[in-house]
Amino acid sequence: MIRKILIAAGTLALLSTTALTPVAATAAESKETYKLLDLFADVFDKVRSDYVEPVNDEELIEAALNGMLSSLDPHSSYLNPKNSKDMDIQTRGEFGGLGLEVTMESGWVKVVSPIDDTPAFRAGLQPGDFITHLDGEPVQGLSLSEAVDRMRGLANTDIKLTVRRAGVENPFDVKLTRAVIKVQTVKGQTEGDIGYIRISQFSATTNDDLTKIVGQLKKDMGKAPVGFVIDLRNNPGGLLDQAVAVSDAFLEKGEIVSTRSRRPEDTLRYNARPGDITDGLPLVVLINDGSASASEIVAGALQDHKRAIILGTRSFGKGSVQTLIPLPGHGSMRLTTARYYTPSGRSIQAVGIEPDIKVQQSKVEPIGGVEHERRSEASLRKSLPNPNGTTVDKDKNKPQEAKPDAKAPGAKDDGPAVIKLGDPTQDYQLARALDLLHGLAIYHPAER
Repeated sequence: MIRKILIAAGTLALLSTTALTPVAATAAESKETYKLLDLFADVFDKVRSDYVEPVNDEELIEAALNGMLSSLDPHSSYLNPKNSKDMDIQTRGEFGGLGLEVTMESGWVKVVSPIDDTPAFRAGLQPGDFITHLDGEPVQGLSLSEAVDRMRGLANTDIKLTVRRAGVENPFDVKLTRAVIKVQTVKGQTEGDIGYIRISQFSATTNDDLTKIVGQLKKDMGKAPVGFVIDLRNNPGGLLDQAVAVSDAFLEKGEIVSTRSRRPEDTLRYNARPGDITDGLPLVVLINDGSASASEIVAGALQDHKRAIILGTRSFGKGSVQTLIPLPGHGSMRLTTARYYTPSGRSIQAVGIEPDIKVQQSKVEPIGGVEHERRSEASLRKSLPNPNGTTVDKDKNKPQEAKPDAKAPGAKDDGPAVIKLGDPTQDYQLARALDLLHGLAIYHPAER
């Protein structure tokens, strides 16, 4: 009986798929498919009857679906009703957990990027970190959705992650407290006559928030703004339509992105409409290896149209499109259905966006830990004064005494401090972007 039910369910699934995406099948192919479904039924029966422990039918089917989808690529998966609901909440900008965008690699959970102002971000987790254990239990053997489900939980409950990091010899533990994460995906601030905009991910409200923030920044900067920095670092992506809308906000015309599936006739092209919310002011877009998917669409479109200078390091390289397909009464499936291409026709899958100006994130310190006296004409004895009366505060040129580390004696170094994105005094890449925009303003003053 169970075999008949499974074969009928398999046939229904094939018919549903055919209704969505017609694929011609010969009689021989259909016959072979029925044989394979029969094999699945045989294995299912044997597990139910002979496995050493009692098994749950629903869990077995769920594991089989997950195995089938996850074998295709790292981003396809089955979402049971609970996980499907969580996914819906996440795309609307509010969800519970740690604030991590993750993928699976070599059986371990790999951090794509932490989300700004979340427990994971504040704990210093970094793109490229591997999570090997959850509360002391290894993640190997778990599917990605199972690992994510274990990281989620009630707010104010704790979880211990064991992390391996490139350049760090031994794994280390990080204790995090779960929180209800309300993601404000767009934030802005002024840096003098430059507007700084941080987009942490692409959720349903991102473009509307961007429009409001740009309008406010233009008011705050007054009559002569120099340009804008768009920070997409550690942005793991999100909704395709929001990536298109954000790109459109800075472009007057032309293609933004195209998606191409296995059938040429299903190719979709998204084009910009007239209107630039920054009035054509120069843009610098910041990216790094945590910039993935939707953020790469934006960077690629603005780069190909020469609308922005891309600065930073090579992006993550996720050039595939996932479609969330509802399975009524049984959650949904996330299936990779297409690849996306930048306006020039390049796929960034597995290669990423190469910045126009490569700048590694760095920490700048005076040589030898001491700010040395600046050598200048003004420091020379009996130097001629400036005819306009301009003077230099010579006290600023005096060397400063090196101050000891503020840590208590014997305290251990916990590793590099987390860089505060958006603070030019700590954020080297942002500081270079601001310098670049000021340089453009000097050489193209008419554009201001």
